[in-house]
Amino acid sequence: MARVVALQQNQLSFSPLASSLSDFSGTRLQTQLQFKRKLWQPKGSFHVSASSTKKILIMGGTRFIGVFLSRLLVKEGHQVTLFTRGKAPVTQQLPGESDSDYADFSSKILHLKGDRKDFDFVKSSLSAQGFDVVYDINGREADEVEPILDALPNLEQFIYCSSAGVYLKSDLLPHAETDAVDPKSRHKGKLETESLLQSKGVNWTSIRPVYIYGPLNYNPVEEWFFHRLKAGRPIPIPSSGLQITQLGHVKDLARAFIQVLGNDKASKQVFNISGEKYVTFDGLARACAKAGGFPEPELIHYNPKDFDFGKKKSFPFRDQHFFASVEKAKSVLGFVPEFDLVEGLADSYNLDFGRGTYRKEADFSTDDIILGKSLVGV
Repeated sequence: MARVVALQQNQLSFSPLASSLSDFSGTRLQTQLQFKRKLWQPKGSFHVSASSTKKILIMGGTRFIGVFLSRLLVKEGHQVTLFTRGKAPVTQQLPGESDSDYADFSSKILHLKGDRKDFDFVKSSLSAQGFDVVYDINGREADEVEPILDALPNLEQFIYCSSAGVYLKSDLLPHAETDAVDPKSRHKGKLETESLLQSKGVNWTSIRPVYIYGPLNYNPVEEWFFHRLKAGRPIPIPSSGLQITQLGHVKDLARAFIQVLGNDKASKQVFNISGEKYVTFDGLARACAKAGGFPEPELIHYNPKDFDFGKKKSFPFRDQHFFASVEKAKSVLGFVPEFDLVEGLADSYNLDFGRGTYRKEADFSTDDIILGKSLVGV
């Protein structure tokens, strides 16, 4: 039976999902750093002007990063197609977004339904459509990218979402784009993809985020803290809690992806993208409390080596210092994060968790193991 996959304009009107996002307009976020929260309004005003309209393909685009990115690209007048398996709605209305703005976006976004691991279909469908630029948001392995390049020999730019997790663990921080990488990391597929892009001679740009947070985040980053704060529970933090890490807001990341589009300075370059400030684990817990208007949290420190949690993770971050310099992106691209940490966490809380929506149910089983042993030892 012949495969039938249609490229069609998506004019459906989906109801807002509970896990929704902010629009890209609004006044400056006001965050009360005490326990009583002030009136909150969404933040994230941004506008860029591309030199010309492009026919753009986004691999992915319905979960997190791509939702923000596609909004910006459509606003700039580009023709945007999302390549997905069609398991999630192609569009969803964002909190604060007017019905007219949503209808405009929904009427302009295009959808190509398929499995990117079906390499023959990728080659035939992409070559038939032709695209100027590809944003690969969900690519994990090099063999998933090669068929795209084969199908689009005249591609102007391939923009790839890599990860700062590719860097080799080091005592010298922050990580810079020239630092050694770890070929055995769990992100080795992204390293291999970057090598493939280099070897193919295409005009490519790779973005390496650190930890990403913000509304619609499907990784339990800030949500992990919000669950415990809402329940009024102590927050267990491994070791001293002084481990330094770094978070970048998804809207700032989307803007960085826009800034490399058609930018000659971004040609065949890698950029770290995240927030400008670093934060300790303890500091992150306190920042989440401030953002959500909760009292100062009780922090419980524990030695992870004293526990066997099986396959469950007791904490959402790697237990080490992990942060990267964004100086290259600032100097080359003019990248300036709009959100500081507490503002960004408040944006996430008010547009997602604070509305009673989240990706995963609260699971305090590892907390109870930690707290049980702590209490016994007192």
